[in-house]
Amino acid sequence: MSDSNGTIGPVQMMVLGFADADFHGTIVAELERLRDLDLIRVVDALVVDKDDEGDITAVQISDLSPEEASEMGAIAGALIGFGYGDEEAVIAGAEAGALEGADGHLIPDDEVWYVADTIPNGTTAAILLIEHLWAIPLRDAIRGAGGIALADEWIHAEDLMAVGAIASLG
Repeated sequence: MSDSNGTIGPVQMMVLGFADADFHGTIVAELERLRDLDLIRVVDALVVDKDDEGDITAVQISDLSPEEASEMGAIAGALIGFGYGDEEAVIAGAEAGALEGADGHLIPDDEVWYVADTIPNGTTAAILLIEHLWAIPLRDAIRGAGGIALADEWIHAEDLMAVGAIASLG
């Protein structure tokens, strides 16, 4: 879960929807390829399928052991508590986060029903928490040079197309 300094890599949350899912194992195969290269780790993933009759099938997976998930939950909870600004909040956040991860997952079980209620029949949705292991040495090098992240954003092809569309109007 961590590098030799005990740090966690950046974690990305992806929420995906599939209107007409045509799964052939390619997504799982790509995640496994990236994991085998030690580029990512699946912190948690929840897939909820709702068939045409509204029946729900849910699958949750994680690369973390229950101990690692509890540790990562404690760190996340402590950071949230730190945002409140006092030591009690940090401790309470760490304890709550550790408890949340104790079952080996950071996405709560009740998310299954929340996701199921929000998607239409005949669709599938997935929530993925992916730790970017490749970014740890780069982040450490930036910190080592005295740098800090001032902004951090993914730019997707759709974002660039939107910029072009706006520019064409003006």
